[in-house]
Amino acid sequence: MSQDGVMGVFIGAVGLAFKLCAPMLITAMVVGLVIAILQAATQVHEQTLTFAPKAIAVAFGLLALGPWMINEIVDYVTEIFDLMSRTEL
Repeated sequence: MSQDGVMGVFIGAVGLAFKLCAPMLITAMVVGLVIAILQAATQVHEQTLTFAPKAIAVAFGLLALGPWMINEIVDYVTEIFDLMSRTEL
């Protein structure tokens, strides 16, 4: 496999990682922002008030988007195996 092929696989893997992480990061960021606004309004600054809702929101996000994430990973791995079977050593 040439350097271009290896870089293509690497760039695809990094892109897939970003695509899979983005929904969870955005969910945690939005929930954190809402909790921060509520804490600023009520002047209650407790660490567990930010962690628990973020963890719950991310868990629900993983439950909702888990099948899509697994399908994306399986498709990418299948693409890599197809590429390996077509490549001459």
